[in-house]
Amino acid sequence: MRLNNKIAIITGAANGIGYAAAERFIEEGAFVVIADFNEDAGVLAAQHLGDQALFVQVDVADRESVKNLVATVIEQMGRVDILVNNAGITRDAMLTKMTEDQFHQVLDVNLTGVFHCTQEVIPHMVAAGGGKIINTSSVSGVYGNVGQTNYAATKAAIIGMTKTWAKELGRKGINVNAVAPGFTETDMVKKMPENVLAQMRSIVPLQRLGTPRDIANAYLFLASDEASYVHGHTLHVDGAIMM
Repeated sequence: MRLNNKIAIITGAANGIGYAAAERFIEEGAFVVIADFNEDAGVLAAQHLGDQALFVQVDVADRESVKNLVATVIEQMGRVDILVNNAGITRDAMLTKMTEDQFHQVLDVNLTGVFHCTQEVIPHMVAAGGGKIINTSSVSGVYGNVGQTNYAATKAAIIGMTKTWAKELGRKGINVNAVAPGFTETDMVKKMPENVLAQMRSIVPLQRLGTPRDIANAYLFLASDEASYVHGHTLHVDGAIMM
């Protein structure tokens, strides 16, 4: 039980990779706070996961909403051991067609949201003597991707913030790392035409797409004591797509 009695907040955990991470953390003994904007999906996820899960609705782009999330967790659980900044959105468009609204929506959730959640959690981790911060980047943030000016910018910035926070927070006993997933079989991806999926699989050396559980296992490793000396690192979980 690698996370026995740990309290974890996972943003965007109502479905997809976040849900898989919540499930995996609970399997390893953690109590998981499912922090998600989608109330219906969040309530359903918590019901499926059982007594070791609690849903708290949050808009990570809104500071007051994040304050309420953290206050609720501290009031009910007493501490936060692990924060997984998993919530993210896409508003894809080519540069010449991307609107200001599309650009800023993605920045607000994917980047400012990570800043909000981490800044609100850190004082409690410092008071407790340590903790784990795991940020979700992407291969798009490392190599860029057509039609994702906004998304790639946020995911590249996540890597920079991860390295900066590792330098600032390591002395306080807080590990900070990032995970950069590649093509992953989320519900959104599964809805793509089969010829597109086949093309995606063909360029991955492992000849398959990742599963949400593949990414969840990376989160689990970084959240565990096994990764206590892994710090400021971005772990690529992408089947060597850009090797």
